[in-house]
Amino acid sequence: MRLLTGTGIALLLIGGAMQAYHPKLESPPVTAEIQVPDEVKQILRQRCYSCHSNETKLPWYDNLAPAYWIVRSDVREGREHVNFSTIGAKPAAVQRGTLFESVNLIQLGSMPLPRYLAVHRDAGVTPDELVTLRHYLETPPVQPAAPAPAAAAETQFQHWIASNGTPIQVQPEWNGVPFLPEYKNWKPVSSTERWDNHTMRQIFGNDIALEAIADGKIDNWPDGTVFAKVAWLQQPDGKGGITTGAFQQVELMIKDSKKYASTEGWGWGRWRGDDLKPYGKDAAFQNECISCHEPVAHSDHVYTMPIGGAQ
Repeated sequence: MRLLTGTGIALLLIGGAMQAYHPKLESPPVTAEIQVPDEVKQILRQRCYSCHSNETKLPWYDNLAPAYWIVRSDVREGREHVNFSTIGAKPAAVQRGTLFESVNLIQLGSMPLPRYLAVHRDAGVTPDELVTLRHYLETPPVQPAAPAPAAAAETQFQHWIASNGTPIQVQPEWNGVPFLPEYKNWKPVSSTERWDNHTMRQIFGNDIALEAIADGKIDNWPDGTVFAKVAWLQQPDGKGGITTGAFQQVELMIKDSKKYASTEGWGWGRWRGDDLKPYGKDAAFQNECISCHEPVAHSDHVYTMPIGGAQ
């Protein structure tokens, strides 16, 4: 009995001492909240803002150490990836793209974090709420009319084809990942689309990627593997089909387990528009890439599986 009593007192003392270390969780002002319809914002506020905004509200049990230390770390990391209190300063297309990535993580069961959801049951997005989020993203934003969009898109596409092999000076991404113009000579290994922004995407692989596909080594891609994902807007052809519209961007994933050890073994880059301007404002842009691909870490962070016979 004395031993149990002594143990209980010791635990109380330790618990009390732990509460003394309570570093502040800052709540910066809301400077540019995400611009979405009210029904979408209500879902985000209820399910996501605790970790992904500057309006964090912790229940009483999250204020007790050691839980507080874990939650504080999760909130700070969550804000770095997506902050709905500041993202409104970015272009509307970036806001929609970020929300798409968030919805994708929800559908994959990666968000909210399973360990967070185990304690915070009300953080889970319901099926009806997911339908609302998808409906918003699937509805094309109103765009100003463009003169002869099909003809302009075809001209741009032909320019993209004709520029193959043409020397071009493109700046590396802010994290140092170089642009590789030779990707246009690689073979396509797969294709995909984005239902939120109505783009079609072709994935190309270099020789090392093709060899890995032929050998069935696609769960742990060898160093030297490079993928290029090229995105175009979908352009209705007037006959019920879809053709290639305006060029949007090209993304590169370069595998080097040593050089890019701090970013899951991959170097990430994205270049947008005809002038192939680096997407990032600084090297932190790659956090978007990593968080997006984290749900498929089991396949070495590669989403789209090669089409049979791609080799």
